Amino acid sequence: MILAGDIGGTNTRLAYARVEGDRPKLVAEGTFPSREHPNLESVLAQFVSAHRLPVAQACFGVAGPVVNGRCEATNLPWVVDSRQIAKQFDLEKALVINDLEANAYGIAVLEPKDFAVLSKGAPDTTGNAALIAAGTGLGEAGLYWDGTQHRPFASEGGHATFAPRNDLEMDLLRYLLKKYAHVSYERVVSGPGLLNIYTFLRDTGRAEQPAWLAERMHGDDAPAVITQVAVEGKSALCVQALDLFVSLYGAEAGNLALKVLATGGLFVGGGIAPKIIQKLKESTFITALTAKGRMKSLLQAMPVRVILNDKTALLGAARCATLDVAADPAPPGVRGAIR
Repeated sequence: MILAGDIGGTNTRLAYARVEGDRPKLVAEGTFPSREHPNLESVLAQFVSAHRLPVAQACFGVAGPVVNGRCEATNLPWVVDSRQIAKQFDLEKALVINDLEANAYGIAVLEPKDFAVLSKGAPDTTGNAALIAAGTGLGEAGLYWDGTQHRPFASEGGHATFAPRNDLEMDLLRYLLKKYAHVSYERVVSGPGLLNIYTFLRDTGRAEQPAWLAERMHGDDAPAVITQVAVEGKSALCVQALDLFVSLYGAEAGNLALKVLATGGLFVGGGIAPKIIQKLKESTFITALTAKGRMKSLLQAMPVRVILNDKTALLGAARCATLDVAADPAPPGVRGAIR
């Protein structure tokens, strides 16, 4: 039995998994609000005591940079250390990897129904691939072909400096520089990033915030309210905010695809994309993604798919725990290219 985890700034998802054939099967799951717990060990103790299943191996995807099995989470005041977890819970092996790396491991075991196609492109099954995911933060990862399979690698590309493309975005950057010493893409392409865009448009008089919306924003999850109201078309301010968010998301997705040379495909993960899938299927996202001058035709040939399965990171963490990630080639049952 494998203990898998997807550790984010908002929620911590844990699962017991059993590997059957080439796909991990989740046999017990739990979701915990991350900020209601002082550390991962506290959540694990609660989850493990509730199920008491025998576990020898574990793998946890954590939102933040991982160095030597240790991660200081970016949007959560936790330090996650693989050695400490292995010792405390008497595990033969415990791995800590980046959460986008865990998602990337999970892609290989997903089914066609787990994706929404934004652009079919002309896939190169042995070419590099890339994954971008906006949620509480902005995660990015790559996958390279080693001759046998696609191997994920982590990055912190979401924290690269935001580069405006036009006068409106230059004004957005100037606005955010009054709030942050460094404005990264995560500051505009994430749940909090959507709120930053909204407040910029409101405060600079580009659209009016009606009283009913201001009241609702105070009582609920603000980014979720902006998204819902925009999709329903009830507020010009929210519509403008979501339109700009989607354009910026596409632009940074294109940046990542170029840096990784993702001829094998670009995947869009995270919690936001499935909620705005109809918006992503409109022209704004792909237009921004491919608007890279002389590289436009290269980007147009890259397949672009949204991951709809919210358990991808858990499946990926479980899969990673079964692999010797330093071994080459891969064990039977986990070979193959991304489909």
